[in-house]
Amino acid sequence: MIFKRHITILACTVCCALAVMAQDGTTAYEFLNVPVSSHVYALGGTNITIIDDDVNLVEQNPGLLGPEYEMQAGLNYMRYLGGSNFMGARFAAPAGERAAWAVGIQYFGYGSIDGYDVQGNSTGSSFKPSDMVFSGTYAHDITDKLRGGITLKFVHSSYEIYKALAICADLGINYYNPDKDLSFSIVLKNLGGQVKRFNENYDRLPWDIQVGFAKSLGDSPLRFSITAYNLNKWSLPYYSTDDNSGTQELEEHDAFMSNLFRHLIFGVELVPSEKLYISLGYNYKTRTDMTTYARNFLSGFSVGAGLKVKSMGLGVAFAQPHIGGTTFMFNLTASVSEMLR
Repeated sequence: MIFKRHITILACTVCCALAVMAQDGTTAYEFLNVPVSSHVYALGGTNITIIDDDVNLVEQNPGLLGPEYEMQAGLNYMRYLGGSNFMGARFAAPAGERAAWAVGIQYFGYGSIDGYDVQGNSTGSSFKPSDMVFSGTYAHDITDKLRGGITLKFVHSSYEIYKALAICADLGINYYNPDKDLSFSIVLKNLGGQVKRFNENYDRLPWDIQVGFAKSLGDSPLRFSITAYNLNKWSLPYYSTDDNSGTQELEEHDAFMSNLFRHLIFGVELVPSEKLYISLGYNYKTRTDMTTYARNFLSGFSVGAGLKVKSMGLGVAFAQPHIGGTTFMFNLTASVSEMLR
């Protein structure tokens, strides 16, 4: 009976989401694609297959949540581009022997912006635009190796006098074979829509279909991962120019191989033990989104590391998408159950 109720909830969520997506509108809420896990950020910004003792990973795939987290709390902070600061907290706990739940809150702050009227005159005041996401996650083991989960998210946006509210859900499954250290996941992200609009226009959420695969290389400490994302749209053209004057006409790139690699994120990790990892990621889309003169060698690459000491975990990640912006992410986790023993 309990399993049937879970399936009913998932089915209703999917139906409601599909109904919303059928409406006309434009895509907004791109901040929902910003990762909150430094481990994920180090692997290219999107990864739905990592198996690690880190509650922050649940944001990427609710199918990664399980009773093994045992009352774990997590904090995250990112220094993003343009003086933006993102931060949040998450807590997970078991719900019996085969299920778990989690709650989280995420804040996206974009600094202070001077106000102007419609004629371009300064109002003499400033405002601080922000977004907040409140989330609740539930996951259940379908078999010993297959797990499914759902995350329900309430999204509140505040831009000066304009307010908006959206509701969306992530649906995810994960297959994990510990004997082969093989992980495979499928996630439907941001299924939902606006409940309260900024104005008369309806804005779509950035819904996505993602597929991921990760596996260690034999008995070595190396682990590779490939994540395919933006699968709801094949054509992802980009434009470039070698002229930094801004006067040269942009050249469109929309070839088959270009589109293929702009859907893929590659990651490699050195995992000598369960308490340490060093990660490197490559995101071709991030690199090609930057024009030739605005990127450097590091554009598209990200790097990070994580360390666990007793009941505490620490993770850091670094990336430089273009020459004018450097991003840094920091994670901290703590096992409350271990601390109370």
